[in-house]
Amino acid sequence: MIWLGIDTANTPLSVAIVKDGVLMMEENTALAVNHSLSAMPAIENLLNKVGMTPADIDRIAVSEGPGSYTGVRIGVTIAKTLAWTLEKPLVGISSLKVLASNVLFFDGIICPLVDARRGNVYAAGYQFDKSGLVSVFEDGHYSLDELIARLTEQEKPVLFVGKDTALHEQALLEQLGHRATFAPLQFNLPRASSLIHAAEHSAREAEVHTFVPEYRRMAEAETNWLKAQGKEPGRG
Repeated sequence: MIWLGIDTANTPLSVAIVKDGVLMMEENTALAVNHSLSAMPAIENLLNKVGMTPADIDRIAVSEGPGSYTGVRIGVTIAKTLAWTLEKPLVGISSLKVLASNVLFFDGIICPLVDARRGNVYAAGYQFDKSGLVSVFEDGHYSLDELIARLTEQEKPVLFVGKDTALHEQALLEQLGHRATFAPLQFNLPRASSLIHAAEHSAREAEVHTFVPEYRRMAEAETNWLKAQGKEPGRG
């Protein structure tokens, strides 16, 4: 079984090939590159280096969000196009779960975090047990205060993972004290190999035509339009 993994949900780019449970090759970058220009060449380069063609791929895993609207859309579009063209199964995995998968075995709450600006974050809570990652609270768009309140309720140690944790480290330490720990830098980038690992253990195969990103919040333009109509975002 040969998997292709694609993660463009945020600034980092990660692509990987896994064959029969063995990581053949993975390429990661944390540079602010244009995914629309770099993602497909990265995939082609990866396949060339391992001596494969797109036809050799058996399954495709993609990070479905939340994250950058543009980044998520690019990765999902590429994955859907490949899955449709090659007639291969497609599996979408939360971009937050991909980050959490980098730090399995932590005894407490694993909290992947991506900055969403204006004092907000995309975040989720997971715990690890013998069955894998178990959701403590779902992916969402939270104010930092709301996230801290949710974590305080758990009364357990918390491991934050993701490169954007550095933006909020001081506030998290002030509120959570010794309960807050932070993943080392090598674990803070999404890894397409972690994405594939999560996809291998997922029973949720996507329907290619109807598969869409999971943004977890409305685009700013839509939010502004609703406000202009005198409506609250998220309400009819």
